[in-house]
Amino acid sequence: MENGEIPENANEHCPGPQSESAGKSDSCQGCPNQEVCATAPKGPDPDLVAIAERMATVKHKILILSGKGGVGKSTFSAQLSFALAAMDFQVGLLDIDICGPSIPKMLGLEGQDIHQSNLGWSPVYVESNLGVMSIGFMLPDSDEAVIWRGPRKNGLIKQFLKDVYWGEIDFLVVDAPPGTSDEHISIVQFLQATGIDGAIIVTTPQQVSLIDVRKEVSFCKKVGVPVLGVVENMSGLCQALSDFRFMRATETGEQQDVTERVIENMREKAPEMLDLIACCEVFDGSSGGAAKMCVEMGVPFLGKVPLDPQLCKAAEEGRSCFADQKCVGSASALKSIIDKLLETNQWKQEIPINE
Repeated sequence: MENGEIPENANEHCPGPQSESAGKSDSCQGCPNQEVCATAPKGPDPDLVAIAERMATVKHKILILSGKGGVGKSTFSAQLSFALAAMDFQVGLLDIDICGPSIPKMLGLEGQDIHQSNLGWSPVYVESNLGVMSIGFMLPDSDEAVIWRGPRKNGLIKQFLKDVYWGEIDFLVVDAPPGTSDEHISIVQFLQATGIDGAIIVTTPQQVSLIDVRKEVSFCKKVGVPVLGVVENMSGLCQALSDFRFMRATETGEQQDVTERVIENMREKAPEMLDLIACCEVFDGSSGGAAKMCVEMGVPFLGKVPLDPQLCKAAEEGRSCFADQKCVGSASALKSIIDKLLETNQWKQEIPINE
């Protein structure tokens, strides 16, 4: 039972665990929580004061959410952090996906350890202006399963917020797990008093994802977190034509690789084709996708990011997709979305000016 929350199995007319009459009033008689409530400490959670002090040095806090797993939320969190750091912002990336921490790999930090100083836990740094914190740094083995109930997850999130020393930073990007459960409720409760700028929600175009994303938008509205916008990820496959493999079906049903012959023919007869980018739809977006959902639910649509094998490779290798020209299909789309986010929220004017 979290401090101040009324348990789900409480009696009707429960006065609440923080009430002076908790566990003692007539409505408490026979409640399974009566003894716990009667003996629990009263008053505000002292850890919230410590969290407020830590967060006082963080200008902006952004939650990255998704209703469904596997939509590329962590990839977006990582690339957003890379992009903000490249603009000379001071950035922190907090991974609260306790059971599936993928951020250390996506930032190229696998095998790193957390260090403690007299100021608290020190983030692991990619660059001097990009620090990362994740349970992934605490696991003795990357294959180790984290089998925790809600209260223990919430306790670690609270510890991250009150014990990690970020210093003076412009943005804290929080990568949350899919859904609207313990971790989401906790991060909102712990940060609400310090101010949350809002949430970016990541989805894919098909209805099976958008159904869950609608719940995520509803969650944000119920808990008072502004929706900064929705990103439609994996919005079609975009890849340089020369990177495709070309196959021919044989009479036996097998596939014969004819890539070398096709590329050679293009090189001889139509070399301009080698510079083309081929795009095709992967998921069914006939229902209008995220853009239509945003209109219906009254939230901003930030844009679309194509499914780009080079972006997937950048994430696997823990590097920024903006660092080279390889992510031709996705880097420009991500940059457009991030520019729109900065412009809309008037953060663009805060970009540091290099001396």
